[in-house]
Amino acid sequence: MTAPAPHRAGHHRLALVVIAAAQLMVMLDLTIVNIALPAMQRELHFSSTNLTWVIDAYVLVFGGLLLLGGRTGDLFGRRRMFIVGIALFTLASLAGGLATDQAWLIAARAVQGAGAAIASPTALALIATTFDEGHERSRAMAVYAGMSGAGAALGLLLGGALVDVASWRWVLFVNVPIGLAVLGLAPAVLPTARGRRGRLDVPGALTASAGMALLVYGLVRAPQAGWGDPATVASFAIAAALLAAFVAVELRSAQPLVPLRFLAHRNRAGGYAVMLLLGASMLSLIFFLTQFLQDVLGYSPIGAGLAYVPIPVMVGSTGLVVAQLVKRFGTRPFLTAGPLLVAGGLLWVSFVSAASGPAAIVGPLLLVGLGMGLSFVPLTLNAVSSVPPHHSGLASALLNTTQQVGGSLGLAALVTVAATVTRDQLRHAAGAIHGAAGAPAVTAAHRLVQAATVHGYQVAFRTGAAAAATAFLIALLVVRSRPAAPAPEHAPTGARPAALAGDVV
Repeated sequence: MTAPAPHRAGHHRLALVVIAAAQLMVMLDLTIVNIALPAMQRELHFSSTNLTWVIDAYVLVFGGLLLLGGRTGDLFGRRRMFIVGIALFTLASLAGGLATDQAWLIAARAVQGAGAAIASPTALALIATTFDEGHERSRAMAVYAGMSGAGAALGLLLGGALVDVASWRWVLFVNVPIGLAVLGLAPAVLPTARGRRGRLDVPGALTASAGMALLVYGLVRAPQAGWGDPATVASFAIAAALLAAFVAVELRSAQPLVPLRFLAHRNRAGGYAVMLLLGASMLSLIFFLTQFLQDVLGYSPIGAGLAYVPIPVMVGSTGLVVAQLVKRFGTRPFLTAGPLLVAGGLLWVSFVSAASGPAAIVGPLLLVGLGMGLSFVPLTLNAVSSVPPHHSGLASALLNTTQQVGGSLGLAALVTVAATVTRDQLRHAAGAIHGAAGAPAVTAAHRLVQAATVHGYQVAFRTGAAAAATAFLIALLVVRSRPAAPAPEHAPTGARPAALAGDVV
């Protein structure tokens, strides 16, 4: 293996700034557009159904191409593919901000997702190859994890401010100066490293990416169209067939996209399951709480964004502390405590009502932020600590993929739960206003609808708490106290697998 050339401390700091800025930009776009949707709808004349594609186009492509994006970094060079991903993301952001019709904006969001799918996993892999194992890498991981955990919440805050002060176009334009700065610095501060000798598993990439994209499509379509809708059912059926084909391809491939033995590692499998469930809990929290704050409590967009400040503050500060403590105690204590605190925060927030004040929101969000801060650094360390450098892109891509798929699955399921609970409550309460007329009837109906909607949110929060509690149990029962030693470069017996032959980093 060829080790990366040594860098001065100043270059390492700049490299961390570049990687962190890229990850923050990618994660911001998971939520920053949400608050701008009403303004986009008014200006570009979206219908309610088509408007969802502004979000879905990004999530679909991001989730569907993450595995392929991580693998391209392993094969073609991480710095090179990192730059390609950021350039694609930046250009798509500029194009989206200039959009004059619906198709233009949706296409730009899809290309953003493709750029993010390349940049995000290669950013994490670059940390593993740029920073020496120990204190330096742990600190870098803490910063990266802080950007990942805080980006979604900061997106809501920044999106609200940009929409209020400027226009919806700036939630996309804001990526351009950040992307240009990253592109300018990356060649100078990131290490040059050749990719592995080998070739891309094209059949595996196509079946995995298409299968994942259709799975995510089914999940985001189901809440609006229904789980029994023919297109929804067809997307799940085709996704299942493609993913089954992917397994068959990987079993026969000499250089598989995902060596299946890679998923048999106990710590990695447990960490991916924890991230899947935490992704479901967090995206659902943001989705429902944002609506509750604006539609029930009457917050402005920027006010709703400000309500989320406790999460990034706690994630960032806790992550720095955990990065130091994990060297002494290992990952397991934090991976068990973190999801448990997230579950407690979600259960706490499920007691909100239309009469709740700001204090009823701050406490739960502080607890959720603390739990996520305890979880993100151990999860990222757990994903890459037990793999050789040439598989770090794959390991990080799988971690990001589980987070996105978990978020999509959790959101689809919890939207269905909330809608069902609200509909049932309204049906049972319909007789309460029977016979009334005029203003009293209108007022009573409004109160009933609001109460039923809030009750749906409450049940969704409790279901999210159950998902986080399940993540706690998995961390407790599956993850070992300390990360396993890095995987050997050579198989212990017999010939070395072709998938690992000729590794060069």
